Amino acid sequence: MTEVPLPGVDPAWSRTVTVASTAPVEPVPGRRRRWHLLDNAGSLEAAGLTPRGTVLAVHGNPTWSYLWRDVLAAGLDPDNPWRVVAVDQLDMGFSERTGLFRRLDDRVRDLADLTAELGLDDATTPVVTLAHDWGGLVSAGWALEHPAVHRGVVLTNTAVHHDSSEEIPASLRLALAPAAHALLTERTTAFLDVALALADPSLPPDVRAAYRAPYATSARREAIRNFVADIPIPADHPSHARFEQIAAGVAGLDVPALFLWGTGDPVFQERYLQDLVRRMPHADVHRYEGAQHLLPEARDIAGPVMAWLADRFGTGPTRRELHLQRRATARGAHVPFAAELDERRADLGPAVVDMAPSSGATGPRAGVAPVRASLSWAELADRVDRLAAGLLGIGVRPGDRVNLMVPPGSELTALLYACLRVGAVVVVADTGLGPKGLTRALKGAGPDWLVGIRKALVAGRALGWPGTRISLERLDPVSRRALGVAHDVPGLLESAPRADLPAPDADADAVVLFTSGSTGPAKGVVYTHRQLSAMRDAVRGTYDLTAGTGLVAGFAPFALLGPAMGTTSVTPDMDVTAPKTLTARALADAASAIRATAVFLSPAAITNVLATQDELDTGQRQALARVELVLSAGAPLPEPLLERLQELVPAATLHTPYGMTEGLPLTDVTLGTIRQASRDGGAAGAAVAGAGNGVCVGTAVHGAELGVTALGADGVPGDEVTTGAGVTGEIVARAPHVKDRYDRLWATEHLSTQLPGWHRTGDVGHFDAAGRLWVEGRLAHVIVAAGGVLTPVAAEHAAQAVPGVGRVAVVGVGPVGRQVPVAVAETVPPAARPGPADPLLTGAVREAVREATGMDLAAVLVLPEHPTDIRHNSKIDRALLAGWADAALAGGRIRNP
Repeated sequence: MTEVPLPGVDPAWSRTVTVASTAPVEPVPGRRRRWHLLDNAGSLEAAGLTPRGTVLAVHGNPTWSYLWRDVLAAGLDPDNPWRVVAVDQLDMGFSERTGLFRRLDDRVRDLADLTAELGLDDATTPVVTLAHDWGGLVSAGWALEHPAVHRGVVLTNTAVHHDSSEEIPASLRLALAPAAHALLTERTTAFLDVALALADPSLPPDVRAAYRAPYATSARREAIRNFVADIPIPADHPSHARFEQIAAGVAGLDVPALFLWGTGDPVFQERYLQDLVRRMPHADVHRYEGAQHLLPEARDIAGPVMAWLADRFGTGPTRRELHLQRRATARGAHVPFAAELDERRADLGPAVVDMAPSSGATGPRAGVAPVRASLSWAELADRVDRLAAGLLGIGVRPGDRVNLMVPPGSELTALLYACLRVGAVVVVADTGLGPKGLTRALKGAGPDWLVGIRKALVAGRALGWPGTRISLERLDPVSRRALGVAHDVPGLLESAPRADLPAPDADADAVVLFTSGSTGPAKGVVYTHRQLSAMRDAVRGTYDLTAGTGLVAGFAPFALLGPAMGTTSVTPDMDVTAPKTLTARALADAASAIRATAVFLSPAAITNVLATQDELDTGQRQALARVELVLSAGAPLPEPLLERLQELVPAATLHTPYGMTEGLPLTDVTLGTIRQASRDGGAAGAAVAGAGNGVCVGTAVHGAELGVTALGADGVPGDEVTTGAGVTGEIVARAPHVKDRYDRLWATEHLSTQLPGWHRTGDVGHFDAAGRLWVEGRLAHVIVAAGGVLTPVAAEHAAQAVPGVGRVAVVGVGPVGRQVPVAVAETVPPAARPGPADPLLTGAVREAVREATGMDLAAVLVLPEHPTDIRHNSKIDRALLAGWADAALAGGRIRNP
């Protein structure tokens, strides 16, 4: 085949087969053509393995069958054997150069000729197509002509259609330009070089050489030129009719499908994935954030492909089906999320209140809480009804995704409940993700509509956010045109309420929320109407939030739960993208406005409230003294901080629930329980078994069930769920209010439901003999040392108790199995520059950690401030710190992470 080394290819896979061609381009029908294949059938036979089916893998332009080498190898798994036939299309790779211009129809016919010769047309086991780039269109054409044997489709970064009203990607326009076409594609290797550069990380030199091997001369690159010339976009193009025929047929393919997509591809962009999803809405989708065109080189797709094949074509139900059967469901009949709002539509009492900045007024206005806007229950219900009618009037339909880029408050509340009323799916991606993270999230969710304030509309225009624009306010004609605004909320509110709106299906999608992005790109999390109602019931049942309770919502998700629980909600004056901007005065003013007895805050907000409490006047302190319940969600709070908060709200019971975007809340713990747990964990002789070594997060909330799956010596969790005292493992949860699924992240969802019925949280912890859960850190942050598995949280808390030490992250440095723990600390006051801690501090931290946990720290490093997530300002990016610490200890200049 070639003298060029082909890393990853077993020479036994390479074979040629001669096939009679029936392609229309052939001047002599039946002319025999030589194909080159990579085929693992011989390896399977040698191993005594009977394949479950055949994967027919088709490359695009300008790659060849080498693209699928990892899939060929993965097909040899004794537990899940699959024959993989990876073809080199004629004139490509190491197949024959025919000297003919083979167009789309010819290539579909070529593939059909080959499969007939191989006997795949008469296969008794499933044939699944796997394709990339223009191989997607060719394989789709073949699939439509072979319904008797075609049983599934896997596509990655391809297209089966192009909207003629849009331009094709710039790189293809350049390659098609008459003056550059032959030069870039055939006479030089420019097109090939650019394609091979679209990998992240860059291809190793030997892999790059392997891809180039079949295209060493211009004569062998002729088909690269022809493939580009055959892009069938114009209506008068010779391949356009066949292109449209295949695209229409794909919409009727009723077979299992998996779409794997690199989101950083400048050629096969997100719009082509959205088109495929519209044509095959039943498809499983996994988006790889940032991965470029050569996805099989940038990410492991062989693993997900084989897992999907095992799931879809194995015996018995799929994992998804098992998960749906076994997951927790609420007791009793489903009560719609907005039922409380409907019940109180005649109530003139306040439902939602938005606060304005404190005026600092004196005289008669002194002590009056500054309210910016307020809606009664009756006004809120009427606004929701009118908005719902208006949304239907402009074309919003059940299942449409609506992105709400509106700050928390009465306007967002009304819009959210209106969307739910009409069965639209609300996309809630807060600006706390940052511009890049927000753009990634929105492009991934693919909303059909975008409702936003002017600032959001400007950002959406600049960053290419999807969705038909709806402005929160009326805009002048120039701004309206410039921002592409089609509708506005004041116009929607002019609609007459409609009494004929059917209730959404309880199991239909309701919202897409996003994780904080502190452990990687933010993940979309889908909740159904039933699960959203269960979340309401879990919060209300756990904290006894009865109708009429006044609630200060300093944590945005709870502001939206307020009307569903029947509580009066007030949003304090703060920048919701930066929780630590909440001041004590703003909190007290919000509590005073509705005589609130409940307060929901994030840890960063609490920290700043305590830092600014000296600014409170007597009336504001009295308002806080009336608070009976405080919840802090987002990250654990140190006990000393809770003690200070207790002094500020002396009548309140302090709760720090444990949960995540995928399930909020899962456990609850009070300050009193934390105090008792500290005593139990620190007692010398009377300690409760299992107490200590982590953060106590209490017991399961209303309706939830928790367990752990024990970690092995390699840090990998098992598959047996236990609540035994002292067993450290990955925390798993099930509850009626746990997510339905991750959005367009099939592989992530498949992994998270590895134990059907349970959600794998990615956190590690253990139970004590009193049934309390202790969180020890993230599974990804477990340190796998030579002596076994170490978890970081207890060591971090011990280090933080040393005078002069602020927040600490203990990370593993070195290869897995031989990692050593390193503490990275903030200091008080902050360190002037990052680097090793001074000897005295190093000694004190190492001694404190050793005494508390037995862990020997290899080093102590300091830095001015930890990198954290934007949403909570509290979740430390430990993966980033681990890499930074590794580099810092290796020598050289130490920079901020």
